[in-house]
Amino acid sequence: MEAPGFWDDTERSQKYMIELNGLKSDRDTYASLARQYEDIQTLIEMGYEENDASLIPEIQEALDEFVSTFDGIRMKTLLSGEYDRNGAILTLHAGAGGTEACDWAGMLYRMYCRWADAKGYPVEVLDYLDGEEAGIKSVTFQVNGEYAYGYLKSEKGVHRLVRISPFNAAGKRQTSFVSLDVMPDIKEDLDVEIDEKDLRIDTYRSSGAGGQHINKTSSAIRITHIPTGIVVQCQNERSQFQNKDKAMQMLKAKLYLLKQQENEEKISGIRGEIKEIGWGSQIRSYVLQPYTMVKDHRTNFESGNVQSVLDGGLDPFINAYLKWSSLKGRQEEGQ
Repeated sequence: MEAPGFWDDTERSQKYMIELNGLKSDRDTYASLARQYEDIQTLIEMGYEENDASLIPEIQEALDEFVSTFDGIRMKTLLSGEYDRNGAILTLHAGAGGTEACDWAGMLYRMYCRWADAKGYPVEVLDYLDGEEAGIKSVTFQVNGEYAYGYLKSEKGVHRLVRISPFNAAGKRQTSFVSLDVMPDIKEDLDVEIDEKDLRIDTYRSSGAGGQHINKTSSAIRITHIPTGIVVQCQNERSQFQNKDKAMQMLKAKLYLLKQQENEEKISGIRGEIKEIGWGSQIRSYVLQPYTMVKDHRTNFESGNVQSVLDGGLDPFINAYLKWSSLKGRQEEGQ
């Protein structure tokens, strides 16, 4: 920072400042963890010396806090991908299940917003389409914050809900599906050539719960890249030109990522599994009846506290995925 010319390039210097703050935060977290460990050891020694069983609840509480902080640090060490430090752009699409699926999309949107809020990550709605009777047909939103993509990439795929539907007069148990696509928010200008002939650009009237910044004129933009079938949409900016710029940024990021991959398996890892949003393709099931359980079908991690998960308690699932993905990567390298 003291080197001559460091501040001449504002964008470059800001990037270094962000990295510096992240490293300071990691150092401070580690120092806090070391202190917690020493305090727990001291409490245990006091308990033994004084034969004082009343200290056990205090020790257990301190240990639970230590383990929680430790797991958070361990999760971060598994985030080493090129864009893991970036923000994330998520798109939810209601699939099989009609109104029930739209309601499920709304529940998932709330879940991710609650998770982001707990992390201190601001959420920005880019595109929003209401369901006909309830919920959301589709929503694209950006989660801004360091490592947001690193954490949320684990959520990409089809999510399945099983419950007694409030929209079913017969009170029967119903299954519905929602797909989630996750991509990093890459702000730098990417070297991606796009032929205008390969694009179909549509304008439409903005709608939905975007708040005061949603422009109700026909300023929303949908861009389809015909060769790949990639579709990006944006309606949140104040003008059609700004919406187009944001949509093109998203399209360039997707095409850039696809270009970097060397095989079809890695391509599907960026774009999300291109499967029908329905039976047999889910990554995770959320069961509310006849029993309560959330189970991830990749890692086999499960939780019986469905409400906690739907309220944003995703860290155990994210942690399990990162460990599973890291182990899988090492095994593939060994082969």
